[in-house]
Amino acid sequence: MEAKSKKRSSDKKKRKDPFTFISDLKEELKKVSWTTKAELISATKTVIIATFAFGMGIYVVDLAIKGVLGLIKRTLLFIFG
Repeated sequence: MEAKSKKRSSDKKKRKDPFTFISDLKEELKKVSWTTKAELISATKTVIIATFAFGMGIYVVDLAIKGVLGLIKRTLLFIFG
């Protein structure tokens, strides 16, 4: 019983009111090193280009697999009728 009451009292000490939490949050956000607009645009372009290139790579591999499977199908139909 005593352990539970100690745990509850320590939980109450750790809690902060919402206004303190918000002010602490603002202080922490001031410490963050935000990217510049130029860095953000550059990174966005890189992500878009990489996503497009990766998608095109998947598309080409998909076409190749479809072609090979179609060739196997035609070959098997030719052999086994």
